[in-house]
Amino acid sequence: MDSSQLLLDSPLVGIDGTWLDVRLLPAGVSALSLVLLPLLVCRRSSSIEEGNGPPTTIDEDRPLRARIAEHIDARGGSTIVVFNVVRFLGTLTLAMLTAVAVHLDLSSKGGLFRSGIIEIALGAAYIYASILSLLYLLVSHPARRSCNAVAVTILLTQFLVFAWRNLLPLTMFDGVPADLDVPWLLWSRGVLVTLVGIIIPLFVPREYMPVDPKHPMPVPAAEQTSSLFSFLFYFWVDPVVLRANREGGLSYDDLPPLIDEDYASTLADRGMDLLDPLRRQELGLRKQHLALGIIWYFRWEYVQMSIYLVMLVLFRFLAPVGINRLLKYLENDGADAVVRPWVWIACIFISPTISTLFFCLFVYTANHAIIQAESLLVQLLLRHAFRVRVTDDTPIVSTSSSSIGSMASASTSGVSTPVNEQSSNPSVTSTGDTANPSEHQNTTDGVKPLPVPNQTTLLGPSKEILKSKGDAKAAPKEPSIKSLHLFAKINNMFGTDIANIVKLIDAVTLVVDTPLQIILSISFLHLVLGWAALVGIGFMVLTIPLPGAIVSRIQRVQRLKMQKTDQRVQAITESLSLIRMIKMFAWEPLVKQQVTERRDDELRYLQTRKLLDLANDILLGLLPMTSMTIAYGFYTLVMGRELDASTVFSSLPIFDLLSDNLSFAIVKVSGTIRAKVALDRVTGFLYESLLLDRYKSTHSIPTSGTVVVPTETRIGFHQATFSWRDPQDDLILPSQRTFLLHLDNLLFEHGAINLIVGPTGCGKTSILMSLLGEMHFIPQSADAWFSLPREGGVAYAAQESWVQNDTIKENIIFGSPYEESRYRTVLYECVLEPDLALFTAGDNTEVGEKGLTLSGGQKARITLARAVYSSAQVLLLDDIVSALDVHTARWVVEKCLKGHLLKGRTVILVTHAIALAAPVAQKIISLDAKGRILSQGALETQLSKDATLREELLESRASLEQVGTTLPLEADPLKDKASGKLTLTEEMADGRFKWASMKLLLAAFGSFLSWFSALAGFVSAVAVDTFAMWWLGHWAQAYATYGSEVNVIYYLCVFIGLVVLQQLSYGTGSVIYTFGTTRASRKLHADLIDSVLSSTFRWLDSTPVGRIVSRFTQDIGEIDGALTEQGQTVIRMTIKLILKFGAAIAFSPAFLLPGLIITVLGIGLGHIYMIAQMAIKRIRSNWRSPLYNHLGASVLGLVSIRAYGAEDKFELVLRQRADAYSRPSRTFWNLNRWIAVRMNFLGAAFSGSLAAYLTYSRRGISASNTGFSLHMAVEFSGMILWWIRALNGLEVSANSLERVRDYLSIPHERAATPEERAPAYWPASGSIKASGLCARYSQDGPLVLKDLNFAIKSGERIGIVGRTGSGKSSLTLALLQLIPTTGDIYLDGRAAHATNLDDLRSSMTIIPQEPMLLSGTIRSNLDPYSQHDEATLYDALRVTGLLGSENSSANSDISLDTTVANAGSNFSVGQRQLIALARAILRHTQVVILDEATASIDAETDAIIQASIRMELQNATLITIAHRLLTIMDYDRIMVLSEGQLMEFDTPFALLQNAHGYFRSLVDESGEKEKLIAMAKKGRMS
Repeated sequence: MDSSQLLLDSPLVGIDGTWLDVRLLPAGVSALSLVLLPLLVCRRSSSIEEGNGPPTTIDEDRPLRARIAEHIDARGGSTIVVFNVVRFLGTLTLAMLTAVAVHLDLSSKGGLFRSGIIEIALGAAYIYASILSLLYLLVSHPARRSCNAVAVTILLTQFLVFAWRNLLPLTMFDGVPADLDVPWLLWSRGVLVTLVGIIIPLFVPREYMPVDPKHPMPVPAAEQTSSLFSFLFYFWVDPVVLRANREGGLSYDDLPPLIDEDYASTLADRGMDLLDPLRRQELGLRKQHLALGIIWYFRWEYVQMSIYLVMLVLFRFLAPVGINRLLKYLENDGADAVVRPWVWIACIFISPTISTLFFCLFVYTANHAIIQAESLLVQLLLRHAFRVRVTDDTPIVSTSSSSIGSMASASTSGVSTPVNEQSSNPSVTSTGDTANPSEHQNTTDGVKPLPVPNQTTLLGPSKEILKSKGDAKAAPKEPSIKSLHLFAKINNMFGTDIANIVKLIDAVTLVVDTPLQIILSISFLHLVLGWAALVGIGFMVLTIPLPGAIVSRIQRVQRLKMQKTDQRVQAITESLSLIRMIKMFAWEPLVKQQVTERRDDELRYLQTRKLLDLANDILLGLLPMTSMTIAYGFYTLVMGRELDASTVFSSLPIFDLLSDNLSFAIVKVSGTIRAKVALDRVTGFLYESLLLDRYKSTHSIPTSGTVVVPTETRIGFHQATFSWRDPQDDLILPSQRTFLLHLDNLLFEHGAINLIVGPTGCGKTSILMSLLGEMHFIPQSADAWFSLPREGGVAYAAQESWVQNDTIKENIIFGSPYEESRYRTVLYECVLEPDLALFTAGDNTEVGEKGLTLSGGQKARITLARAVYSSAQVLLLDDIVSALDVHTARWVVEKCLKGHLLKGRTVILVTHAIALAAPVAQKIISLDAKGRILSQGALETQLSKDATLREELLESRASLEQVGTTLPLEADPLKDKASGKLTLTEEMADGRFKWASMKLLLAAFGSFLSWFSALAGFVSAVAVDTFAMWWLGHWAQAYATYGSEVNVIYYLCVFIGLVVLQQLSYGTGSVIYTFGTTRASRKLHADLIDSVLSSTFRWLDSTPVGRIVSRFTQDIGEIDGALTEQGQTVIRMTIKLILKFGAAIAFSPAFLLPGLIITVLGIGLGHIYMIAQMAIKRIRSNWRSPLYNHLGASVLGLVSIRAYGAEDKFELVLRQRADAYSRPSRTFWNLNRWIAVRMNFLGAAFSGSLAAYLTYSRRGISASNTGFSLHMAVEFSGMILWWIRALNGLEVSANSLERVRDYLSIPHERAATPEERAPAYWPASGSIKASGLCARYSQDGPLVLKDLNFAIKSGERIGIVGRTGSGKSSLTLALLQLIPTTGDIYLDGRAAHATNLDDLRSSMTIIPQEPMLLSGTIRSNLDPYSQHDEATLYDALRVTGLLGSENSSANSDISLDTTVANAGSNFSVGQRQLIALARAILRHTQVVILDEATASIDAETDAIIQASIRMELQNATLITIAHRLLTIMDYDRIMVLSEGQLMEFDTPFALLQNAHGYFRSLVDESGEKEKLIAMAKKGRMS
């Protein structure tokens, strides 16, 4: 027997003894399992007792066949049972063969010696494994799974022992199997042990193990039941891929089901106790950073990933070892070889194959954790958002100049308490204007969040977020504190921070993968090159700070670039949200100029970053080549060693790997830092947010829940003060108003209608917010209290209506049980039936994003209907009639407020319409401008004190009796009657991207010469790099040819020259490409902004703003970054694939056909993959939008949701949508692994087969050329997958290009021409004439204006009245040519259709019904072109009543430098209208149009404003649309519209003479008849 056989037959240790023989290992494992198995069984039993599911029982009374079928089903099905029966039989056969071996041993030796004892131990292990296999088949107890696991372990150990003794020797030239004494017995046992120990465990399907045995999945996911082999090689994904290619796409139902452990509800049950700060507090746990919670939650996933990474690294080094040993074998022609060459060839094949499997396991586990983390975090953030108080600003302390800070407003607050100054009168009851989020900031429901584009650089708190409050207060204030709106902050966390937090996975690679690879790389190079390797590595280590410095510079530039991007996106987002105003005012050139300036700044930094990236790439390319050159030079020149092929071509990939790891570490450190910053931000939000009082743990201020109130059913306040800020927090933020609401004693009448009245900004809405617990309660005495009983439910209708992007019906029902009669009554009382009649889909009509396509009145009535339909006993209604015309408002008062659905329910109504609502109110609370209660009490009591109110009430009651039962019609021609959908469905391209889109980019790139120059640089770089690799082999071959006479300096200098030339070529091509793509980005963005700004109103109304914004954020971002970068990658990798494939087969032409076959297979697989991947990605994108839309809508409606107590319902919907998004996400990532396994297998097959061919079939090829071919083959193999991915990434990014191209061909308004330019003096007067004027909102829509003929003299004041939907606003749009018209409109004698639109619109001024402001300051809103001096601006503010005589308001410190938050959200609706009115006054145009400009202003203020308008605009033609007749009663003429037709047009007095006229009916029903008639008579006399 030879030495190897003796070695294998000897004990494991040098001590000669039977008990240390390797064949006893299975018996040892069996003995150990006998100890552990009872513990496992006990654990299984305890889990049953805990309620995890009872053991399966079979009814003995059932037929035998049925019982057998049930028994089989309980074990996973017939396939699993058959596999286990085969295993049982195979194990028994092995036991019998072992008995035969014992018998033969006894016969040959005549007694029981060492080998016989060992065989008996082997047989015992087989018998034990067979018993366990039988128990798995027969026993119903869940512990049978433990029996199966032990049996698999024992049989695997048996196989490993067999392989060690009998297969491993076959890899050596002189190796002989240790058990070859009886060949038939050896190979029979070998086949069987391979079957039961390897094949069956690999191919048997796995039994489904539900997370909750009581609620298993109806259809388990394939990944949970597939065999181990199928799981590892992703064969279980095949059905999805094949279906996608067979049917050309996929539906959501075609996707595999989500595994039960990924369900959002399961994650919440497991994770909220660990991550939720309030839940931790309830459990008595201390505060914990979110990072620690996430790490602990996924601790086992991190352990698994670490194991996979270790195995991945170890197997990755097999290929270099195989190449080194194979080339050594070829160099020496096999002399003194011990191991057969096919072993090293197998290493070349096995290394990428097995390492890919471990990498796929790592990625599978990582993606599993990422998807779970995303689902868990969105639930955590929304749950916590429901607890946060909605204040006007939320602090974020910044350590970087991130762009989000730039979104915040300027430093001047514009409130009564200046920033960073203490109030001079802290005891004032109410400091100025009520800066509550409902009235002034729109934070109650309808606010639009700041734009939060995707970012790579994030803000993060620079302080320790978990410090005690005392420490925080003791710390000095940071001057760099910036404010970020609460909604923007939460949206930013949803959209950006979560994506960065999941990058915490990079920490695993940094801790495990990178250090291990670096250690093994250095060790391998030291073995191959000796100390020369350390010299080269030392240079690399010394120079690694250079790319680190560049990366640091890149990050700084990227931060600046993101600031510019955010500024651009903010400008675009705000412009789009105000696009109607921009078009009305002809401000398109101003907007385009501002956007273009910001875009140029952004592109400058983008180009700088790309050039820095290029410099970093070149440096990272030079460093390993330089290190390798130094090592080779030291190895040959200093150490005097000869460079051979095995040394060169085995060390080349290691040098690349080492360099990649060092660079990878830098990148991953950056990603980990971003994750840390994001974690800090979210942790700060969880632990530092201002919570509602009821969620505070240690709250020193009593609330209604902690004090005794007089009667539980009472609603009101006693000695209560409320603030939006906790007085213990001394941090004052920009734009934050320090408002205090003090209520000494206020009780609301139970079961009655309570009216809250008062001037604009006096704190009416704040009373509602205080009742809801939205404001901070500050008791003023020991018996202070406030109370709002919630047992019977609370409903809330905000002033600025909040609606979900759902159907009208679902918005009204709002999760309540559906009752047909109640629902129909609500529609009737809230005047919604006429609206529903206009929609083909009726109440199933979608309301659109934020109700964008609904009128203000429709949204207000839907919000009211929601409150009325609910079963809540208390209704808080905030100015529900301000957006309604007088007919509709009176109907709501008469039919709804006095209807039977509100009988016995407590209604608290805030309103300016005193005369309208007072007749139905049982109690009236009146506030003064300071927020103090002037009077409160029953209606009769108030009438005795207020003669004016008494007179108005008498008229109102008489007028209400005249209201008929005819419903006011409300038409909305903007809606698509054909489908009933309010928002156009976003078009999505099917299949592959179109060449026309790529042509758009190519044309914008530049000339043909630019493209040719870039391509020439890339081709030259790859060609020179390939030749440089061959030159190294040529250098090594020179030693075999010339011995020690090789001119090392010559070969070394040529190699250095080639490296420098390669980098110069690559740099030249990349610079040309960078400048070209920057040009293309600039042009595409300019074309896009031109296209959108010149689009039609119809298109803008039917396209959600968010969708348009995504073109400027996501799609332009893709074009700037991913598209152009992927394009360069695809170009370079295509060139590399072609040249490296050619180089690989250059010395083996016969291998061309197999190589082409493998290449074609790879391309075919890539094609199949991309079809499936695009389909799944499309589904994933479609389901991502509902998830984040729900998050956004929930954040916008925080107050309303909390008022209704609907938090749990919204969390349930969130979980459902999170599951719906996780399902395609899992499939998406699994499909990536599917292609990775197959492409890497093909690449490994190509490399391995080429190595086998060169070793066994191409004798005579030098080792150097063989090494060069193998090196090229390995690189080619590794690049196929990346090329497919790059191509797929390019295709995905090109979809953004397609979407931009689609937006370049949208409907546009007519372009300006020199022929239609108006003279400079035009218009000299404000005369308007219309002849046969017809208008519609779309070319195929119904007429909204029908054959209007009228003439308006210059300087006339014209009032326009009519029911909702009569065409009032449509007429103003037609005058400005904002909608399609026919007929003629003449302004100062010039035809509107023959005048450039910018000239026409700049000659008129309109104040729309919904006031719109730009973020910045009041100055920038009044005078965007800086055309007026400060005195003029202040005069305009005084005219509107915003300022007093001393440039200061009576109720707040408003100045020209007062900050205007996004959309003016820090001002009340009324204040915004006043600012818009001041802006109109400053334009000094000949025509001024007021569209309900004073609807949200109290009557007294309105009267003052009207007087000022008459004075300031006395020479201008004034056209006013008004529901409030007092506004227009003294106008020159009144135009009455009905259903788009001109019904009446005369002086007010003349119209009043028609007793049956429409205008006369409006006056009779107004409640102010006598006053209006008197005004009309006075107007006639003047």
